[in-house]
Amino acid sequence: MYKVLTLNQISTIGLDRLPPESYEITNECAAPDAILLRSHKLQVDDIAPSVKAIGRAGAGTNNIPVAACTNLGIPVFNSPGANANAVKELVIAGLALGSRGILPGIAYVNSLGHMDDAGEMAKLLEKEKKRFKGNELAGRTLGIIGLGAIGSLIANAALSLNMHVIGYDPALSVDAAWRLPSSVKKMENINSLFAKADYITLHLPVLDSTRGLVNTDLLANCKPGCCLLNFAREEIVDVDAVIAALDKGLLRQFITDFPVPSLNGRDDVILMPHIGASTDEAEDNCAVMAADQIADFLQNGNIKNSVNFPSLQLERSGHCRLAVANHNVPKILGRILSILADADINILDMLNKSRDEIAYNLIDLDGEISVELLAELAALEGVINVRVIH
Repeated sequence: MYKVLTLNQISTIGLDRLPPESYEITNECAAPDAILLRSHKLQVDDIAPSVKAIGRAGAGTNNIPVAACTNLGIPVFNSPGANANAVKELVIAGLALGSRGILPGIAYVNSLGHMDDAGEMAKLLEKEKKRFKGNELAGRTLGIIGLGAIGSLIANAALSLNMHVIGYDPALSVDAAWRLPSSVKKMENINSLFAKADYITLHLPVLDSTRGLVNTDLLANCKPGCCLLNFAREEIVDVDAVIAALDKGLLRQFITDFPVPSLNGRDDVILMPHIGASTDEAEDNCAVMAADQIADFLQNGNIKNSVNFPSLQLERSGHCRLAVANHNVPKILGRILSILADADINILDMLNKSRDEIAYNLIDLDGEISVELLAELAALEGVINVRVIH
């Protein structure tokens, strides 16, 4: 039986994907086989030697020590796209809030609690409603930085609102490109996007190349009256640079679910909690994806949506499967195969892939493998871990 440690409240719909006859789900376990979490800040010391995989019910993995997990031979899984619709809907709400005087209008109505004459209130509101006039989104240009699962959904939604859509993503995958409507104009550089867009929304992961991406130099390119939305990651935006851009009139408004004290209380800023993925549906979708990926890895060694291991899936053939993680250096696979050949063990099927400094192998065998032979494989220089899956 596999033991799965949960470090946050995980949707029961997701946990139900792990049948009780094969999995023990617990929030306290000294030797789990896998860890499932959402926003819990995982430390290296929290990862027991028994842990074989870590699943994040969400897209970002900043709360997981990914590099350390790679060194330990532990794949870290995430749930890309599972919360995309929830984030898309919040971004569309942000666009509406940034184009119309909705929030000031609501605040004004709420300030009239002292009035008890409905007729007088109606007359007053009719007189004052011009204070909350805004602009329509139709005909405006939306710039999307990051055209993955979320960005492509937002592009489609904005087009349905009759907005013009331009996009920038230097790491655009083939799959993501297929999802994009042909009417989305791809920009060659990010400066040009900032110069042309009335609204700009960010949908990027935190990488060395994206940390502090929106800075003073980039904001200097803003089209006058631009509104910036960040529902992606706090670290992408230099908040001090945004405040300076707002003060200088380079930006008209900043809308984000990453509030900080220096932004609070400004009329040109809309702040909310980090609620982009806070829907029942998104939490269910993320939990289902994470649980399925963990189960397929534990039971079959297959890897899908790992942020540190190569994607690798091999149909089962035979009774015994070896899963081997090793450093991505020459000759290791040859040594593994040589040991198996010397032991007269026939290989039915195998697959080998690498990603950066890590390599991963699935090898289906015609027969069992002894404890002694398993120890010999694990002792090979460059091998990180070896697992037998029946």
